[in-house]
Amino acid sequence: MNKKQKKVLYRILLSLVFMIGIMILTSYVSLNLYIEVIFYLIPYFIIGYDILRKAIKGILKRQVFDENFLMAVATVGAMCLGEFREGVAVMLFYQIGELFQSVAVGKSRRNIAALMDIRPDYANMMIDGKLQKVDPDDVEIGSEIIVNPGEKVPIDGIIVEGNTTFNTSALTGESVPRDAHCGDEVISGFINMTGEIKVKTTKEFGESTVSKILDLVENSSMKKSRSENFITKFAKYYTPAVCYSALALAIIPPVVLMLMGKDASWGDWIIRALTFLVISCPCALVISIPLSFFGGIGCASTKGILVKGSNYLEALASAKYIVFDKTGTLTKGVFEVTHIDPTDNYDQQQLLYYAAHVEMASSHPISLSLQKAYGQSLDKDAVHNIEEIAGHGIRGTVHGHDVYAGNEKLMNKIGVDITEKHPEGTVVYMAIDNQYAGCIVISDVIKETSKAAIQSLKSQGIKETIMLTGDTKQTATKVAEEIGIDRVYSELLPADKVEKVEEILQNKGEKEKVAFVGDGINDAPVLSRVDIGIAMGALGSDAAIEAADIVLMDDDPAKISLAMKISLKTLRIVKENIVFALAVKFICLILGAFGIANMWLAIFADVGVMVIAVINATRALRIR
Repeated sequence: MNKKQKKVLYRILLSLVFMIGIMILTSYVSLNLYIEVIFYLIPYFIIGYDILRKAIKGILKRQVFDENFLMAVATVGAMCLGEFREGVAVMLFYQIGELFQSVAVGKSRRNIAALMDIRPDYANMMIDGKLQKVDPDDVEIGSEIIVNPGEKVPIDGIIVEGNTTFNTSALTGESVPRDAHCGDEVISGFINMTGEIKVKTTKEFGESTVSKILDLVENSSMKKSRSENFITKFAKYYTPAVCYSALALAIIPPVVLMLMGKDASWGDWIIRALTFLVISCPCALVISIPLSFFGGIGCASTKGILVKGSNYLEALASAKYIVFDKTGTLTKGVFEVTHIDPTDNYDQQQLLYYAAHVEMASSHPISLSLQKAYGQSLDKDAVHNIEEIAGHGIRGTVHGHDVYAGNEKLMNKIGVDITEKHPEGTVVYMAIDNQYAGCIVISDVIKETSKAAIQSLKSQGIKETIMLTGDTKQTATKVAEEIGIDRVYSELLPADKVEKVEEILQNKGEKEKVAFVGDGINDAPVLSRVDIGIAMGALGSDAAIEAADIVLMDDDPAKISLAMKISLKTLRIVKENIVFALAVKFICLILGAFGIANMWLAIFADVGVMVIAVINATRALRIR
C-alpha cells in the first residue's frame, strides 16, 4: 500500500474502533441525545470528511451529481433523522469499497510499471577518453555507446564490437535469453546480461522502440471501449435521475397521504428516499468496468502484447475472420535449404559444395542460405570467373569445373535438360561441365507455433482463417495445408492485398470483425484498413507501431490466440459486472421504495456490490 492508502486504512480502523466503542457504551448506559450525537459525529467526520469536502466542491462548481454527493446527502440525512449508526456505517463501508478499488488499480498499475521499468536512465559514452553517463536524449544518431552487463540498452542500434546475451522479457514476455553478436541489431529496453558491447545508434532516443512502447502503454486508456463510453453516458443521466426520484419518493407519497387524511409519516418516507440514494450509487459500474479493461491491457503488456486502447481489446473479442500475411508472420521469413537432390554422379555434400562456392560472391538471401547450409569455410582460391546472369542465376569456375547455378531459364539458356522438376519452394538447378548435376530446394520455414496457433484460434470461435501472399500458388497452398489455413490468395501485390481485404469486409456479418496480422513493414495499408490491425514480428518496426492497433513484441503466432483469450475474458468480466450490479441494484431499489430494504441492505447494494465487482475485475490481471 502507498501512503495515501495506508492513511485511509488507518482512518477506517480508527472510525471502526470508535463506532464499536460507542455501540458497546450505549448498550450499557443510556446517553443524552446530544452527547450521543457528538459521540457518533467523531467517527463520522474521521471517515467522511474528505467525501463531504468533495461534495461541497462539486456543488460550488455546479457539478453536483456524483457518488460523493449521493453519499453526503444519504449519510447527513440519516444522521439528521436519528439514524446515527447507519449514517456512520454507510460512510465507513463506502470508504472500505474505495480502498478496495484503489488497491486493485494499484496492482494493475504495478503490472504495467514492470513494463515501464524498460525506460533507460542513461547512456555510456566515451568523452575525452573517459566513459561518462549522459542523458539518452542527448545521444545523436551514429554515436557509439557502451552497454555494460546488467544495464539496459538505451537506444536502438547495431553492435559494432563484442558479443553478449540479452534478457528481452520486458519487451517480448519471453524468458529465454537471446544471443547477439557483432553486426546484430539491438533494441532499446533489452537488458545486457553477459558481455560488454559497443553499439552504434541508428535512431534518436525519442524515436527508439522503448520510447514508442512507453507512449503506447501510457496513452492506451485514452481510447475507450463501447462499454466504457456507455457507462460514462449512463452515469451522466442515471445519477440525476435517481436523485430526483429519491426527492419525489420523499415528498409525493406523504403529500398524497395528507390529502387522503392519513398520517404522512414524513420520517419513514425520507428514510426510504435516503436508502434509495445509497442503493442507487453507480460506483460498481463506474469503477469496475474501466478497471477490467485496464487489467486486461496490463495483463497483455506483461505478455509482450501492446494494446493501444480498450476499444481494440473489446473489438478483438468480436473478431470472426483473421487474415494473415505469410512471410514473417506464419513463416520465419528466412530462407533455408530444405532438400538436396543430386544426380547419380554427385552426392548431396558435393552438390552443396559447388553451389556454395559459385554463390560465394553474392549477398542475395538465396546465396547466403546455400553458404549457411554448407556450414564450412569457403576456399576463395578455388573459384574464378564468377559472373552473374541477370534474372537467371550465376556461373563460375570451381576447381577447373564450369559451374552454373540458377533457375529453369538458366538451364534452358545453356541447353541443359532438367531430369526432375520441383514445383514447391525456390529451386536452384545445378549444371557442372554442361551436364545436369541436380537441384537444391530452398524454402521459407514455417514457424513452430503456427499450426497450433491456427487450431487455437478456431477453437476460440474464429469462423475462417485467410492467408494473403505474393508467393506462388504451389508454395502458398503447401504452407496453408500444413498449418490448417482455410482460404489462400497467392501471387498478390500490396494493392491486391487491400482489394482482397475489402472483399472480406463487405461479405462479413454486421457485428463481425476482421483482423489482419502482418509483419508491419509492407502491410501498413492493410493494417490501417481492417477493424483490428495486429503487427506480427514487429520488434523495432516503426511502420508496425504506427499502423497497428495491437503490437506483438515478438514473432510468435501463438500470441494472437493469447491476445484473443485476454480479450474474451476481459469482456466476459465486464458483462458479469454490468449484469450483476444492475440486477442487484434494481431489486434493492424496488425493495427500498416499498420500505422493505433498510439502510444496511442499502450498504450491501452499494459498497458490497462495488467490492465484489472490483474483485471480479482484478481477475483480468491473471490470464494464463
